[in-house]
Amino acid sequence: MKYIICLMLAMSVGARVQAQDFHDWKVNFKIVDETGQPIQGAEATVFYDRMAMPDKSIDPGKISGLTDAAGVFMASHHDKTYGLRFRVQKDGFYSTDWTEDFHRVFSPEKLNLNLNLMLKKIAKPIAMYAKWVNENPPFLGQPIGYDLMVGDWVVPNRKGVNADIIFQKESYRKSGADYEYKVKVTFPKSGDGIQIYNVTDAEKGSDLRSPHEAPVDGYQPVLEKERSAHPGQPTKNDDDPNRIYLFRVRTALDVNGNVVSAHYGKIYGDFMQFTYYLNPTPNDRNIEFDPKQNLIGVSPSSPRVQSP
Repeated sequence: MKYIICLMLAMSVGARVQAQDFHDWKVNFKIVDETGQPIQGAEATVFYDRMAMPDKSIDPGKISGLTDAAGVFMASHHDKTYGLRFRVQKDGFYSTDWTEDFHRVFSPEKLNLNLNLMLKKIAKPIAMYAKWVNENPPFLGQPIGYDLMVGDWVVPNRKGVNADIIFQKESYRKSGADYEYKVKVTFPKSGDGIQIYNVTDAEKGSDLRSPHEAPVDGYQPVLEKERSAHPGQPTKNDDDPNRIYLFRVRTALDVNGNVVSAHYGKIYGDFMQFTYYLNPTPNDRNIEFDPKQNLIGVSPSSPRVQSP
């Protein structure tokens, strides 16, 4: 599926750009697992697109092979490609994809690539509450709770019952150069919270974007985000569609403030357009989702969540 999407994007872009001159490119893969150990026998594929003259249609090609005992695979070619896409896969691991576009910022360094990529093991995918959210809170300027197990807002005429995460959005727009959007994320219980997961370069492109487990601690009770522009002032925008958050909700603490019970989960994307995942079992920090076991299900307003 990722390859098809990338190919469609490359075709749409390729129709608007001129083909490069013929050139040699070379890719050197180094594939490791999460402990840094080399993976032998992983299938590495390089997809390259060329303009097939004279009709300028896309002429896709590919080079495939297996990594050696050092986890290394090399590929090279002489063509007019304007972009390369890479896919690495092996049984028992999540696949990893990577893309390099030549037509946007072309540099000689891109013709001789050294890629260190990680394959994450398929450990224990589980059923989770998972849903894509693409809407603002029903009311702006006030805190509104969202029920992660039901998948809806906790307001009249909606289905939410328990407020797991509370969103408050402020919105102001005078023009395309004068606007301000703020989102404040809070939680109803002591011990609840959220943190950013910083993806390393090696694991970028993995089908499993998050860690297998949520951390024990490090959760903050408040997260504030802003996107704004005002005449004479620097533009602010900390939105990141590739961001990953980890969270803890429905937390119960003992008299000493220690966590007795809690539910853990993750978020792909940023507010207010994101996909969340919630482990249904208290104190289980596993956040490796099985897309075939969504406890919320599928509806026309909520497309199927396919990423683990």
